[in-house]
Amino acid sequence: MKLIVIAQDEVLRLFSTKRGLLSIVGFCLIWLAVLIYGVMPAAQFFGGLAESGLAELLLPEFGSSGLQHWPASELSVYWVASLYLLPFLAIMTAADQTASDRARGTLRYLVLRCGRLEIFFGRYIGQLLILFMVVLVTLFSVLVIVAMNSAENLSAAIASSPVIIVNLMLVLAPYIALMALVSVLASTARQATLYAMVIWLVVSFLVSYLKSVFPDVSLLNWALPGSQISELRSLSDWQTLSLAPIPIVHTVVLLVVGAAIMRQRDL
Repeated sequence: MKLIVIAQDEVLRLFSTKRGLLSIVGFCLIWLAVLIYGVMPAAQFFGGLAESGLAELLLPEFGSSGLQHWPASELSVYWVASLYLLPFLAIMTAADQTASDRARGTLRYLVLRCGRLEIFFGRYIGQLLILFMVVLVTLFSVLVIVAMNSAENLSAAIASSPVIIVNLMLVLAPYIALMALVSVLASTARQATLYAMVIWLVVSFLVSYLKSVFPDVSLLNWALPGSQISELRSLSDWQTLSLAPIPIVHTVVLLVVGAAIMRQRDL
């Protein structure tokens, strides 16, 4: 199936190009620093709060009561950190899905062998696979730390891993879809990132204005991708999937708009 071949090519392009390899090395170094200077100290601090009983008093005040229900403090810190850090990574890595190919003119040759929508959705699926691997690698590194610091919590942490993986992919899906859309409009990855920022700011101001005019319309609270992240901090285990419809709707809308533009856009 052509869609699968395009998705595989998108993943292989990351490992077969100089830019892709540099991105992998850079990410590994950054994540190592996050683990050493972020996750581990924060997990120790959070573990101390849990042992003293202060976590039950302080976390609800910050809307993070769900953190105390994860089986290991390292997993709790990873859960919060990944909810905010990985979307930024998705924006950076998924910015060049079709932009540079259009600028170089290679997109015209690609459509001779497969359809525009196959390229659009194939590249999107490829980026999903790349971020899925990122989630697996980062989560595995945290599980290694759990095994070293509190081996008695490892089995419970592993059992909670599927919940985190599913939720993180749901969080990342609309961000990758947004970059698929702006990549259709842009000619470079930098330009696509700029377009995404402009769209985000415009929609944010528009939503803020509409909320001031229609304060009783609760749907406006979920208008932006990632708007459910703050709510996810107060949930744990499979309860987190109660918010799954929000990123699914965002992803579908962004992909439909992006696919419509892709069909009409000059190559």
